[in-house]
Amino acid sequence: VQLQASGGGLVQAGGSLRLSCAASGDTFSGYVVGWFRQAPGNEREFVAAISRAATRTTYASSVKGRFTISRDNAKDTSYLQMNRLKPEDTAVYYCAARYDVTGALRIHPYEFPYWGQGTLVTVSS
Repeated sequence: VQLQASGGGLVQAGGSLRLSCAASGDTFSGYVVGWFRQAPGNEREFVAAISRAATRTTYASSVKGRFTISRDNAKDTSYLQMNRLKPEDTAVYYCAARYDVTGALRIHPYEFPYWGQGTLVTVSS
C-alpha cells in the first residue's frame, strides 16, 4: 500500500488542522493505521492509531482529548483532526499502515512497514 499525507501548515496556538492520509494500491480496510510525529532532534513518536473498521482507537497521552483519529474505508483515507494545538505539537506528521488480520492496535513505529512522506505542522505561539 502507498500512503500520502497532506494537510499540514502553519497555525496559531489554539487553532485546528485536519491531516489526511490517502492510501492506494491495496484494500485499505485490511490495514491498521497509525499517526506519528517527529520534531527536530527528537525520535519519531506515536500520536494515535485506529483499527481496521474504526471500532477502536488509542492516543498518546499528550494529545488525548485534543486530537481525533478517524478513517473512511470507502475513500481509502484516514484523518487526524487536531484541535487546541500547542507549540509543542510542531513536528512532521506521518501516517503509517500495517496489514493485520488480528486487528490489534499498534503504537510502535517498527510495527508499521508502510509510511507516507510526512506533512509539516508548525504551531506558533
